[in-house]
Amino acid sequence: MFDMQNLKKIASFKETAPDAMAGFVALDQAAMKDGAISKKNKELIALAVALTTQCGYCLEVHKKAAVAEGATPEEIAEATFVAVALRAGAALTHGTHLIAD
Repeated sequence: MFDMQNLKKIASFKETAPDAMAGFVALDQAAMKDGAISKKNKELIALAVALTTQCGYCLEVHKKAAVAEGATPEEIAEATFVAVALRAGAALTHGTHLIAD
């Protein structure tokens, strides 16, 4: 099911849902531009989020963007382990629901 060629189909949403697509594009551009957090750091955040949501498309797109912004392999590795820690922590904290009172 995962095929990077599918991303080319996104353009069809400009015709089928133009207002929603324009809104998404505006949100994405505003969220990812340099601001209080640099674009490089936003791309590293996006990688960590993509790892937790397990979106292969996002991983590919944001890895390319992070590298283009100067992210190093070490920074990408650290972002990976932030995601690992959060997923592990979520399992741990949700495990408290299994403990009888």
